[in-house]
Amino acid sequence: MNIAIIGTGYVGLVSGACFADFGHSVVCVDSDASRIARLTAGEIPFYEPGLGELVERNTAAGRLTFTTDTARAVRESLVIFLAVGTPEGADGAADLSQIASAAAAIARSVDGYRIIVTKSTVPVGTGQWIGDQIRLLAGRPVDVDLVSNPEFLREGAAIGDFMRPDRVVIGTSSERAAAAMREVYRPLYLIETPIVVTDLPTAEMIKCASNAFLAVKISFMNEIANLCDAVGVDVHGVAKGMGLDKRIGSKFLHPGPGYGGSCFPKDTRALAALGAANGVRQQIVESAIEVNERQRQVVLDKIGAALGSVRSRTIAVLGLAFKPNTSDVREAPAVHICRSLAGAGATLRVFDPVAAGEAAHALADVRRSIEYVRDPYEAAVDADAVVIMTEWNEFRSLDLERLRGAMRTPILFDTRNVIDPKQARQTGFEYLCTGRQSVGAGDRVAVGS
Repeated sequence: MNIAIIGTGYVGLVSGACFADFGHSVVCVDSDASRIARLTAGEIPFYEPGLGELVERNTAAGRLTFTTDTARAVRESLVIFLAVGTPEGADGAADLSQIASAAAAIARSVDGYRIIVTKSTVPVGTGQWIGDQIRLLAGRPVDVDLVSNPEFLREGAAIGDFMRPDRVVIGTSSERAAAAMREVYRPLYLIETPIVVTDLPTAEMIKCASNAFLAVKISFMNEIANLCDAVGVDVHGVAKGMGLDKRIGSKFLHPGPGYGGSCFPKDTRALAALGAANGVRQQIVESAIEVNERQRQVVLDKIGAALGSVRSRTIAVLGLAFKPNTSDVREAPAVHICRSLAGAGATLRVFDPVAAGEAAHALADVRRSIEYVRDPYEAAVDADAVVIMTEWNEFRSLDLERLRGAMRTPILFDTRNVIDPKQARQTGFEYLCTGRQSVGAGDRVAVGS
């Protein structure tokens, strides 16, 4: 089947490469000529494990191509996926300007039956609006069906999520379009992937509600972790005991400095805005947003309490991406923490395996206070504290003796709980964490011993 993907960002490029690997003929479209040139040359604009190899293999096989020519892509494709950005607007609602531009381009070029599929995360009702826009702007009768096919990709694990998904959601009122979408996803029938076929607005709501629920779960666990610290309980034991209940499940019960990335912050605020616009406040989601923002201040308060003051202190920050196995720093808690510490007068020495370049751009306003280094131990040289912000696997096996030996003051703040508290304290660290403050608290070694 001939497929066009409009938008070569994270969702668009991953989807295009995976559809091509399914055996379809895929053309990925973007208005950014330099981006298309880099993709054609095999350069992947962001870090995602396995994506480079997937793009290279399918480009070489002739199944995956890149272009700036939207008109040609529309004319030569039966199914057209919209995977453009829907950033947060000034009022918290999704900004659909890129969706509108894509709809206008389709309207100018459509010359027969086409299936227009929304992959981007959009408010309920957007699919119907896209169809109305295409018909209006075409200025002539056009034969198009609209489909919502939301993505559920986790950054850092997107290829596996696409190839072995928990479910595929197809929202449309057209049997013809539903049949074509089943054909698009035919390879997944071999592994018996559940296909959920529903109407268009329901599919849009499934995506919004799913992301909001996961964000609520994270915020709930962060509040529990803060309470665990106050009452002397190990949050890991709490999470394990909760997660074994099949009604709850073990995913997203890991406390930390709050959620970030391109989805949860934006999508929770968009759902709250949708609720407010329709007179149905989403109070649980609003509370999750509030807790998430407050959790970053909890981190800052702990650092400040341990150091007395961060002014003129040197602080090592390990991890800048919002999660491991990605270079994405959008709404990353680490970026917020770094900016706040630098603004309060701290000097930062930071390290991330892949996200330093993106972080340097995001933190350009405080660049004079930040030094980007090559490894965790260089970051720790003469540091008054080390703060672990992202749970990269390499941080789980840090040489604590070497780390402590490089530091001026052995204070280790582990926001992701990747270090064994007993080991850290036996090594001589003042160890601060999230919801595990009681673990190993009696195993301290005097600093300098």
